[in-house]
Amino acid sequence: MATVITGVTGRVPGPQDSNSNTSTESVAAPVGDGFEKDHTKVHVSEDAPPLGAPHAEKRFWFQRAKSYDPDAIATLPSVYDNPETAKQYQPRSDWENLHRFNPLVRWTWGEEHKLIRKIDLRIMFFACVMFMALELDRSNIQQANTDNFLKDLGLNTNDYNMGNTVFKLAFLCAELPSQLVSKWIGPDRWIPAQMTLWSIVATSQFWLSGRSSFLATRALLGLLQGGFIPDVILYLSYFYKHHELSLRLGFFWTGMYIADIVAAFLAYGLLHMRGVHGQEGWRWLFLIEGLITLIVGLVAFVAMPPGPCQTANWSRGKKGWFSEREEEIIVNRVIRDDPSKGTMHNRQPVTPKLLWKSLTDYDLWPLYILGLLFQIPQTPPQQYLTLSLRGLGFDTFQSNLLAIPWTVIHIVTMLALTYSAEIFNELTLHAMFGQLWALPMLIWLVVTNTAKADKWIVWTVITLLLSYPSAHPIQVGWNSRNSNTVRSRTVSAACYNMFVQASGIISSNIYRKDDAPLYKRGNKALLAINIANLFVYVLTKAYYVWRNKSRDRKWNALSEEQKLEYLETTTDEGNKRLDFRFAH
Repeated sequence: MATVITGVTGRVPGPQDSNSNTSTESVAAPVGDGFEKDHTKVHVSEDAPPLGAPHAEKRFWFQRAKSYDPDAIATLPSVYDNPETAKQYQPRSDWENLHRFNPLVRWTWGEEHKLIRKIDLRIMFFACVMFMALELDRSNIQQANTDNFLKDLGLNTNDYNMGNTVFKLAFLCAELPSQLVSKWIGPDRWIPAQMTLWSIVATSQFWLSGRSSFLATRALLGLLQGGFIPDVILYLSYFYKHHELSLRLGFFWTGMYIADIVAAFLAYGLLHMRGVHGQEGWRWLFLIEGLITLIVGLVAFVAMPPGPCQTANWSRGKKGWFSEREEEIIVNRVIRDDPSKGTMHNRQPVTPKLLWKSLTDYDLWPLYILGLLFQIPQTPPQQYLTLSLRGLGFDTFQSNLLAIPWTVIHIVTMLALTYSAEIFNELTLHAMFGQLWALPMLIWLVVTNTAKADKWIVWTVITLLLSYPSAHPIQVGWNSRNSNTVRSRTVSAACYNMFVQASGIISSNIYRKDDAPLYKRGNKALLAINIANLFVYVLTKAYYVWRNKSRDRKWNALSEEQKLEYLETTTDEGNKRLDFRFAH
């Protein structure tokens, strides 16, 4: 949410304009994503250069019509333009980007959009590649299932459920410790170390011999992969504004689904290696895909800079990826969007006191509950898809290829939903749409005898069910916005993902052997949870609307002098500030 500024539009002044700004401008304060608009007029220094108008921001390329001026000022109003509030939001003295912090710097939309594309190419693209590597190693068990994986190891579907449960439980337990380690030593060091370690475990699955080794490797993979996703999200927040991060997370999860498509084609070729050196095809699948991840992990050690002002090294060049001007734009546009990002160093550990304060932040609990529930209706059909397709009469290679269409459609629907949520600035109802999408397909699975139905109709229904628009990118970005401090964002990202992994544990135990092959009992449970989720989303919306209205009443009851006194003296932090408003 940006502050309204009156009469302050224009183009970035050139040298000839350096002394031309002699008027006093009126701005509103305070400011920042999630902060309340206060239309109190305060005076900015006469020497301050002009600012851009918030309504001029065109977030998406398709919004930039002929009226778009790339030379117009892109520096939006913030708390740093008000001398009375700026001192309350100064970055800490050891912030790694402090030397580029400059409240008077101005840049154009053309510069900003060009720089964002550069960040996307240098930072975001490789983040997606790393996520694809994660997905290869954590989900290739589904492709292995089509190659008699369970039969070869003497396992049944309950053992398979146990393996998924152990993996999710280990993943969940590692989330918060991994995030704390990442905040302490830096995600640029911890993420490559994680990838290298889990790739070694992934390749060792070539030598699986039975139930014990299967469960052991599942547990180790979960422990080493846990925390990867919130670690990367924290890392990306150093480079992007809030609304940009939400959209990039859509592409981040797109990388995961692209990995699923690539995995299906890889499986088609690698599973044909059954018999090579007397080994099953699934063994070669685990070995080769694990080695791919190992390569990505080793590259990550030199491909991930610590932050926007720390990109120079032997592999990235002595001058780094960004010029001084670009670094200045990155730093100031991000901190103007969210002043809380200057409150912690990127290698500063979260103390036990700060950890406890973050864990007890009840205003984020509704999002954790959503993380626990929203994916359950679709997860068991997804986990059992390849087994179900084999049961319907499709062969090993058909089963892997038939898992591709839902993945492609799911990418499109997820990105469309994420963009729509940002365009219309509405999160809850958009996130809820995936539950409405799944409802008719779940009803069909409950009322239909799928054993007697045409196999192509069953495949079509399951494909449509799994093609639902996922709210995951929206909810991860939502959680980040409503955290409003680096400390809270560090912990809350891990907590949210822990609830998502707990969701996976629940999901892995809904389809049981005694309910096979139709899973009628399981599908009824999925339908019930799907309906319950609709009410949870409505209650979440109501909660945040109520919280914001309560703060509006308190804030508006203060005089202008009392508001300024609050900003100067308050000990409230993050989303507990009276001038903060929750996104919903």
